[in-house]
Amino acid sequence: MAAEPKPGFFLTFEGLDGSGKTTQIKRLTAWLAAQEIAHITTRQPGGTATGDRIRTLLLDSKSAGLAPRTELAMMFADRAQAIQEVIAPALAAGQIVICDRFTDSTEAYQGGGRNLGSEIVLQLHQLLCENLQPDLTILLLPDLSASLARARRRNTRETAANGTDESRFEREKDEFFRRVYNKYREIAAREPERVVTIEGDLNVDQVHTQVIKAVAERLGPLEKWHAPFKTTPA
Repeated sequence: MAAEPKPGFFLTFEGLDGSGKTTQIKRLTAWLAAQEIAHITTRQPGGTATGDRIRTLLLDSKSAGLAPRTELAMMFADRAQAIQEVIAPALAAGQIVICDRFTDSTEAYQGGGRNLGSEIVLQLHQLLCENLQPDLTILLLPDLSASLARARRRNTRETAANGTDESRFEREKDEFFRRVYNKYREIAAREPERVVTIEGDLNVDQVHTQVIKAVAERLGPLEKWHAPFKTTPA
């Protein structure tokens, strides 16, 4: 009789674009691989064939006319598909799942930035996502102005280099991002057991050190996460 699979571990990264999430996820996955710890990575919006199509619509600046509630519904359509297709099966198999953004992003951007409030976001999460909660969330909150400047420069470079356009949110006014930033702080204060906030004028190595410390503490003995899974990128 086969042994029951051990429960997985669900880790999410949050923060404004330009906060350094992509860099820290890459460095964390390299550290996990060096420890021979099985893991998969994914992202939202995206991470599935359906989600990638939704992502294109959500982030393309030509979608400027999206109503806030339409945007909210699309975010949850993407998330429900990702949970069904990627996240839930991996967790059931005992894997570590690292996700670039989850419902905290929706609460921050649509609940805060779009002024829809937290209640509707949390209700939809419970209804459509069966209230799946990360085991740990790393929230990166460097200086707001610096984050926005980095994100806008990056999107300009990527558009020039390969023609992709994911700059719809970066075209919002600074007041929008201040509301997003404040909502992230509100989430962190509400859920201190889950959310580890890393903020301040830190370099990449300093942030990475704090990320590894938080992850290692929550994972416990690392040998229990060794498994014959192939690590796969998003």
